[in-house]
Amino acid sequence: MADRYLQGVLDTSVVIDLSQIPEESLPVYTTITAVTLAELSQGPHLAVDAQARANRMERLQLVEAMFPRPLPFDAMCARKYGSLVAKVLAAGRSPRPRRIDLMIAATVASVDLPFYTRNPDDFRGIESSVLVVPV
Repeated sequence: MADRYLQGVLDTSVVIDLSQIPEESLPVYTTITAVTLAELSQGPHLAVDAQARANRMERLQLVEAMFPRPLPFDAMCARKYGSLVAKVLAAGRSPRPRRIDLMIAATVASVDLPFYTRNPDDFRGIESSVLVVPV
């Protein structure tokens, strides 16, 4: 990557794979959203066995230490979310399976930062509102 953004927001998919992603593929300064933290917080409770639960809890604790102040989902984000749902519908896609993704993207749109994800196809239709950077 020739140019590296100074700041950006990491999607849950990037946070999960963070140790596998070259540092130069990410912005210099990174943050996450509270919605990403919520997704990661559900992980240990959905684990199928004790080892998976322990691994997910360890990842959650590491993420909480790395990102002590995630971006909140507030009233501005809620309004952005509605706009993103409209864009997804206009693109001929259903927003229902993407609700959490769209909440994260709405938070990113509210702070106008690049959004780093391993799943860029999940965000098709909202490119005019969010700069999606595939990783």
